[in-house]
Amino acid sequence: MNRFVKRYLIDAMSGMAQGLFASLLIGTIVKTLGQQLLRLGTNCVFQFLVDAGNFAISAEVVGAAMAVGIGFAMGCHGLVLFSLNTVGAAANKLGGAGGPLAALIITIAAAELGMLVSKKTKVDILVTPLVTILSGVLLALLCAPYIGIAASWVGKLIMLITELHPFIMGILISIVVGIVLTLPISSAAICSALGLTGLAGGAAVAGCCAQMVGFAVLSFRENRWGGLLSQGLGTSMLQMPNIVKNPLVWLPAIITSAITGPLATCVFKMTMNGAAVSSGMGTCGMVGPIGVITGWLSPSQQAVDWAVHKAEKLGAAAEDIQAITSESIAANPTFFDWFGLVMICIILPAVLCWAIGLLFRKLQWIKEGDLVLPEN
Repeated sequence: MNRFVKRYLIDAMSGMAQGLFASLLIGTIVKTLGQQLLRLGTNCVFQFLVDAGNFAISAEVVGAAMAVGIGFAMGCHGLVLFSLNTVGAAANKLGGAGGPLAALIITIAAAELGMLVSKKTKVDILVTPLVTILSGVLLALLCAPYIGIAASWVGKLIMLITELHPFIMGILISIVVGIVLTLPISSAAICSALGLTGLAGGAAVAGCCAQMVGFAVLSFRENRWGGLLSQGLGTSMLQMPNIVKNPLVWLPAIITSAITGPLATCVFKMTMNGAAVSSGMGTCGMVGPIGVITGWLSPSQQAVDWAVHKAEKLGAAAEDIQAITSESIAANPTFFDWFGLVMICIILPAVLCWAIGLLFRKLQWIKEGDLVLPEN
């Protein structure tokens, strides 16, 4: 069971997340930058950025990147790894809005089947790609659309409930996604698989930032500036050994996320209209805040699809639904939007987690040395 969890839930999902970063995420940032620069005037360099971004975010490229990331994390042999490009592209494209989950499940299956025959015959260069590609594409044709529909349905249900009950869902999503971020599981991959955007995506960003910035500030006296940067811009996962030793050290960050989540959904109404993968990133490379900003300037297709779905549920006229495009839901952020972004992602997590941690230290629930990072 432990091997299953590590191989398929930790390693494979981490590889999937890296594939998403190297395609969809960076492509979205580059494309948005190019689009905004083009407003200053036509320029071949600015247009190149848009074109490069468009290539990087295409369904086939994203699927292939995820599949290679998964295969690499699983330790697949070369021919299996390279053959997974086709499998991932097919699964992601056929899976539609839920393509990332379809790519994850089908790539894992195709990788294992490919590894069964890899280096077992004298004609390995033919057998291994044939088995990997044919099995993967067949599974994609048979299963990807249904996996995609299921993932999309779950994601839309979560987002719809968040729209209806922003306070309760703001708390729940912020806590759960934040906890997953700190666990050795990829919160970014989960958010992407569910297509978590809108208010729900904003709550997820809040929860992730609460964990990363919270732990960075909470453990500053033990880890100083190195720990601040490695946790605040890297990952709060570094604290897992300390959490195992004393679970109480996790409570300040969790309580903080329970506060910032509903503030994000109810007060600042912070939405993630960028790539859904950004919802599960927090301040890792500042991807979460950057995702919110790119969503203001150039909403992702997932955000557009969600806007169309909401309009349909509300009984909007056909011409109104047709008018919903990336440009029509793009926002002109106000000072309040920027203020909310900074407060939710940086200031409140730092202040709240530090204050709660101070109380925990006085109560001796957190003792000196409890938060020292292993490498320090």
